[in-house]
Amino acid sequence: MNPVTFEITHVCKQSGARTGILHTPHGDVETPMFMPVGTQATVKFLSPEELYDLGAGVVLANTYHLWLRPGEEVLRKAGGVHKFMNYKGPMLTDSGGFQVFSLADTRKISEEGVTFKNVLNGDMLFLSPEKSIQIQNAIGADIMMSFDECIPYPATYEYAKDSMLRTLRWAERGKNANERPDEQAIFGIVQGGDYEDLRNYSAEKLVEMDFPGYAIGGTSVGEDKETMYRMVKWSAEKLPYDKPRYLMGVGAVNDLLEAVSLNIDMCDCVLPTRIARHGTLMTSHGRLNIRKAMYKEDFTPLDPECDCYCCRNYTKAYLNHLFRCDEGFGTRLMSIHNTRFLVRLMEDARRAIKADRYNDFKHEVLTNMKFDERGF
Repeated sequence: MNPVTFEITHVCKQSGARTGILHTPHGDVETPMFMPVGTQATVKFLSPEELYDLGAGVVLANTYHLWLRPGEEVLRKAGGVHKFMNYKGPMLTDSGGFQVFSLADTRKISEEGVTFKNVLNGDMLFLSPEKSIQIQNAIGADIMMSFDECIPYPATYEYAKDSMLRTLRWAERGKNANERPDEQAIFGIVQGGDYEDLRNYSAEKLVEMDFPGYAIGGTSVGEDKETMYRMVKWSAEKLPYDKPRYLMGVGAVNDLLEAVSLNIDMCDCVLPTRIARHGTLMTSHGRLNIRKAMYKEDFTPLDPECDCYCCRNYTKAYLNHLFRCDEGFGTRLMSIHNTRFLVRLMEDARRAIKADRYNDFKHEVLTNMKFDERGF
């Protein structure tokens, strides 16, 4: 019996976008949803209580970084990541596969796995599909990801094909290595670069392996928006309609809205807390740079349409002051706002789908929120 199941609750008559419920051992979560990223078993600057308050459901943790610190044995002794970080909602772990991409200068890929350089002390580490799942079993998240290679863009057809086929073999090995199949689900990851036949083949073979859910990987790695949406569309079309679909590493407003149009149910990104650290804020009227002098005496809320703790209690002038003084409280407040902004965007998307007006909603958001081509 799969520990994670999915239920479709409504299909928008205008757009075909859908809402659903993801059932997990740590609770049910409505989809489509945005998932905050807690790389080191913490979403930067936010407490678990703040995550509950802003409406977060599934929270991510990073397998590679938790493998390095505190280590899988510490997490196993702690009773898993939920107890370790005191988060009671559902959690998901990536596989370490993104580090195959991000640490390209120091890694070596073979059929057995990937040799990395430890970013903390320079030691060489080896991560295989089996080891990735072993670490994720120790972390104890509700959803684990298959070990894959996230290839760069652009890549030659031959490279993309060889990598995709190896990722399929790794997916089967990882699935067989799961020591807690009744407690933790594994999602397969579609790869294949910007090649339709490779994406189709990858999805079809993963479906044959019968995972409880599927992710779309290898996007948002430097390609233009049109190319990314094309890759997502090709992948999604070949996946089972009645199982959850997760687009990895996406958090820009335009990308999230397009993903929902393509029947994507789950998205994640470090974007909201990362840009908050630099004073960039997403609001109902577009991007706002709190560093600007024009906000020094602006005693209005950051976003009057937002219901987050920051917007309910503090002004732009105060945020400008905190940022200029390099006060950590300012970064916390802005991280709360940006994270709530994307969680709320998905809440609004769900309401629009249920009202059979998602296309209208998408157009309204993109018209009113004057972001640049990046989507923030």
